[in-house]
Amino acid sequence: MDGEPVTELGAPRLIKPTLATRFHIDYDWWGRNEREWRVYLLSHLCAEHHAALESLSDQSQIDWIDPVSAEVRSIDGIQHALVSHCSLQPDYIGPHTTLVDAVFRVFLANGNTPLSVAEIAQLINRPAITMLRTLSGSRVYKGIRPVLD
Repeated sequence: MDGEPVTELGAPRLIKPTLATRFHIDYDWWGRNEREWRVYLLSHLCAEHHAALESLSDQSQIDWIDPVSAEVRSIDGIQHALVSHCSLQPDYIGPHTTLVDAVFRVFLANGNTPLSVAEIAQLINRPAITMLRTLSGSRVYKGIRPVLD
């Protein structure tokens, strides 16, 4: 199975997620599945930044300081706009935002810090059990996957 975690014996490692299972955006999934990461990120920008950044070079990197850990990381210019401005707008995650997009936006806003389904449910005010069923199925949505410890 291409892209699945593998045990020492070569068999796929199966995970049965629970409400406490932590998830994150698996950036490698985007590359393995030939998805357009930047195009999808653009769709999460506010109108102001979308217009300003849609022609930004694919190589545009910005040094970003994590407000919690003070770690300095180099991130994409679009990600920087999402974290520093767009995610702070009142309509960033609204009642009409799809479940998968809402979860994805939470991870964009928090620097992809892993969170449990229960924690995400509190942040987006959606049923945790619905989110768990969606994210724990055989289909991977937008690279949102369980964290393998």
